[in-house]
Amino acid sequence: MDLGTVFCASVVRAPYKLAFVDGATRVTYGEWYEDIRRLAGGLSSLGLGRGDHLFCTMRNRYEMATLYWACQMLAAVFTPFNWRATKKELEFVIQNAEPKIVAFDDSCEKSILPAIEFESFEERMIVTTDEVKIGTKFSYLLMAEPVAGPVGAKDSDTCLMLYTSGTTGQPKGVPRSQAAERTAAASVIGHLSYKYGYNSLCVMPLFHTMGIRVLLCTTMINGALINMRSFKADMALNVIEAENVNALFLVPTMLHDILYSPNFNNFDTSSVRNVAYAGMAMMKTLERRCVELLKPEVFANYYGSSEIFTFTVCDHLDEKAGCAGRPGINQMIRVVRADIKEGGQPEDILACNEIGEVIASMKSPEAFKGYWKRPDADKKTIRGDWYFTGDLGYLDKDGELFLCGRIDDMIISGGENIHPEEVEDTLRECDLVDEVAVIGTPDHRWGQKVVAFVLPAKKNVTPAALDHFCTESALARFKRPRSYVFVESLPKSASGKLLRRMLRDVDDTIT
Repeated sequence: MDLGTVFCASVVRAPYKLAFVDGATRVTYGEWYEDIRRLAGGLSSLGLGRGDHLFCTMRNRYEMATLYWACQMLAAVFTPFNWRATKKELEFVIQNAEPKIVAFDDSCEKSILPAIEFESFEERMIVTTDEVKIGTKFSYLLMAEPVAGPVGAKDSDTCLMLYTSGTTGQPKGVPRSQAAERTAAASVIGHLSYKYGYNSLCVMPLFHTMGIRVLLCTTMINGALINMRSFKADMALNVIEAENVNALFLVPTMLHDILYSPNFNNFDTSSVRNVAYAGMAMMKTLERRCVELLKPEVFANYYGSSEIFTFTVCDHLDEKAGCAGRPGINQMIRVVRADIKEGGQPEDILACNEIGEVIASMKSPEAFKGYWKRPDADKKTIRGDWYFTGDLGYLDKDGELFLCGRIDDMIISGGENIHPEEVEDTLRECDLVDEVAVIGTPDHRWGQKVVAFVLPAKKNVTPAALDHFCTESALARFKRPRSYVFVESLPKSASGKLLRRMLRDVDDTIT
């Protein structure tokens, strides 16, 4: 069953059920299907067809979600990208993806117009929302003759191409097949015990694997997608109460802002039954706060990637704080010796409690087949039947995974391996610290020294006070930071991930 038919099945089950809310826009499954078929007809008249890429950069909105489903009706490839991207990044991705149609809204107009001019796109092949002056209007395409239904994509057909965040070098295209996407969505529904009709908060970006997962999973179970074009904690709390939101699948940063909002107790969050996080580690105190304040029936850490959606899942965080859990139903994992220079091998399996690189089976039906036009990246990350994640972790005596950061982030100081997340976890327990990020910077004596960037929780916090806290903690003395930099904020991606590379860019100012 292709994804276009998946949507049709949801329409047949519940045509009058609420499907999507975006401000004043409220549509049922039947109404949405009519718009999707008309949009697909309009896009088809522009020449979009099987295997063609539609590049889309927008804030989360009804138009973007509808473009996704219209692509599925035509067996085209929905190719979303970050609306906050720079002109240079947009030029690269548009050139790399070779789309037939480019779609955007007013959120990125200034940065994308030069990129489109660079590629000499015909104006009629540019689809825009009503706020934008140029291009073929989305509203105009909704007046087209509707397609009869999905053309019937094959399991192996590419339906989506996500781009990695480009933490090192240029973004890499990750083609996702119909079968991989359908299986990944069903996997999430099973692992997180989603119930039929669950309403989900749609605030994770639709250019991100988690945003697409929420879109697809919620549609498959006939829930309503409650859209937010941008995230603000109090706005999210208001939406949760007003729209009876049942499921939250967010990054920890968003959950932190919701749960630490001074207005949290002014809102009714009792409708929330299911909470999951992914994309980055969550501090143990925040995990406890999720359990105490939201009281979800299911609370899980979902560890995966754009390339292979599910690695592991942990749904008993109240028993094992910080645990990433066991492999998903479609997956096997190993922890192997981490070799930064040469690259580890699948056979170099480590014993329990030994830290190494996490690798996942490429035999998973959720897995991609390789990067778009990047055989060099394939060679680096795919060895035999295994995908090398670049994440460090260890398996405990129960065979459950705990993550320790990225290989690229590992600090080697005085010949000792130091994992930034271990130092960060220690400092987060200090009531003088609100947020913290740790990196290694060049040092003539030690090779690298540990530097902590700290967003203080109080005024007049000193390096001496933080050093005293670390010295008195269980953290080994050689792992404690040698320098502290006090900041007003930490650099993060649109999905809430810490951007350590931006901290490394200022390491020459650290003394």
